[in-house]
Amino acid sequence: MGRKQPDDPGIETLSGVDGAFLNLETEATPMHVGSLHLFETPAGYRGDFFASVRRMMESRMVPVLRRRLASLPLRLANPVWVQDGIDLDRHIRRVRLPKPGTWAQLEAVVAGLHAELLDRSRPLWMMYVLEGLATGEKAYYFKIHHAMLDGQAGVALASALFDTSPDAAPAPRRKAGAAASGARPAATPGTLALVAAAFRHDAAQYVKLVRELPGAVRTLAAIVGNSARSSGARARGKAGIEGAADFAELKRSISFGPRTALNVAITPERGFATAAVPRARLKAIAEANDATVNDVVLALCSGALRRYLKRNASLPRKSLIASMPISLREQGNTEMRTQAALSLVSLASNVADPLKRLRAIRDSAGATKAVARQARSVIPTDFPLIGVPWLLGALASLYGSRGVVDTLPVLANVLVSSVPGPLAPLYVGGLRMTGYWPLSIVEHGIGLNITLMSYAGNLCVGFVVARCAVPDARELADDFLDAFEELEQHMQKPAAAPRKAAAAKL
Repeated sequence: MGRKQPDDPGIETLSGVDGAFLNLETEATPMHVGSLHLFETPAGYRGDFFASVRRMMESRMVPVLRRRLASLPLRLANPVWVQDGIDLDRHIRRVRLPKPGTWAQLEAVVAGLHAELLDRSRPLWMMYVLEGLATGEKAYYFKIHHAMLDGQAGVALASALFDTSPDAAPAPRRKAGAAASGARPAATPGTLALVAAAFRHDAAQYVKLVRELPGAVRTLAAIVGNSARSSGARARGKAGIEGAADFAELKRSISFGPRTALNVAITPERGFATAAVPRARLKAIAEANDATVNDVVLALCSGALRRYLKRNASLPRKSLIASMPISLREQGNTEMRTQAALSLVSLASNVADPLKRLRAIRDSAGATKAVARQARSVIPTDFPLIGVPWLLGALASLYGSRGVVDTLPVLANVLVSSVPGPLAPLYVGGLRMTGYWPLSIVEHGIGLNITLMSYAGNLCVGFVVARCAVPDARELADDFLDAFEELEQHMQKPAAAPRKAAAAKL
C-alpha cells in the first residue's frame, strides 16, 4: 500500500513493491493471495451463514476494502488508489459445491476460484461462501490482491473483521449508504491530479534514494567486514541464531537450484490442498534440536518434496532452494501494505537423515536471517517507477514463454512462507472458525507455493500449485504429513538441561 497525498486526500499512491505485483500480473500468474476458512456448526444449526458473512462485511467495511485503482495514461507510472463505493452483491457470492460435498471437492472449487483474475475496475477483493459440505460445516474463501496487503497485514485485516467470541456485540450502526449494495462509485480524480500524485511520489523516492544511498553503502560494507572477521562464529539468542552474519555459510548453502518438474513455465490452472499439524508438537521438535519452529517447517517442506520427487524418479542430487519472504515490518506496524523482501534458503533435500537435514536447514536459515537483520534498514519496499510499469508488464509476458524459463538458471525451486496468525479462536455469526488455510502465488519457474498460518494452536498449511507442474496437490499435502510423522519419530530428546522455550518461537 502507498501513502496518502496531503493535497489530494482521496488519492493514495502505491509503493514500488505493491506496484510490481500489479505490473507483473498475467492471466497465467494472478497476483492475489487468499484464505480458506472453515466453521463448525452445532447440532440442528438452521442459521443463514451467507447472511452472517454479509452482515460482518457490511458492518465492518474497513477503508482498505474500499480502495479501487485509478490508472494513469499510457501506464506512465503506477496507478493510484481512490476510495470507492462497494456493491456487496458483486463482491460476496454463494458457491454450491458439487455433490456429495467432500473436502477434496471443496479444495478443487477453491483452486478454480484462486485461478481467476480480480476485476481491476472494482476494489480488488472477492469473498465466496461455500455451501454444501457433506459434514454440515460452513466455509468461505476470501481473496485480495497482493498489491493491497502482505500476509501480516492480512492477519490484521482478519482481526478487524472477525468476532473474538461467539457472543458477538451488536454490529456498529453504519452511515447511510456507506457499504450498501448498489452504492454509487466515488468520482475518479482527474488525470492531472493522478499524474501529479504519481510524480510527487516518485520525486520523493528519488530524493530519499539519494539521501540514503551513502548510509546504505556504509551498512553493506560493515556487514561484509563483520562477516570476514567473524567467519564461522555463531551466537544464539531467544529467537534462534543471533550475532554476525556468516556469508561463507550463505555461499556454501545457497546457489542456483537444480531444475525439477516444479520449475517450468506455468499455465493458469491451479490445484490446492490443505494440511494441519499441532503447533505444540512442532515446538517440541524445535526445542529438542535447538531450532526454531520455522526451521522445522522448512524441514517438513524439504521432507515432503524429497518424497514427492523421489516417487516421481526426479529427486536431484543437489539441494533444493526455497524462496522465503522475510518481514521488514517494524513491531507494532499495522499498515495495510507489503513490507517484506525475499530471501533464499537451502532445504538440504540431498540429506537423507531427517534430523541432520533439520540441522543443516537451521544453520542455512540462521545465516540468512542474520544477514537480513543487519541489512533490514537498506532493503527498500518503495522506489520510483516512472516509465517502468509498461516495461515490467512486457517482461512478465516474455518471461512466461517456455523457452525463456527453460533457459534461465533456477534461483529457487519452491516458495515457502510462514505467517503468525491469531492465537485465539475467531467467530462469524456465533460459529467458531476451526481452520484458517492460506493461499498464495505461484510464478513462472516456480510452480509450487507452500504457505503456513498459525491459528489457535494449529499450523494450517496451504499448498497452491500450477497443475502443469504438480498435477495433484493432495500428494504433496500427504507427503508433508508423512514427513512430520517421520521427523517426530526421529526427534532427539533434550539432554540434562531443558532448552529455552523461547528458542522455538515462530
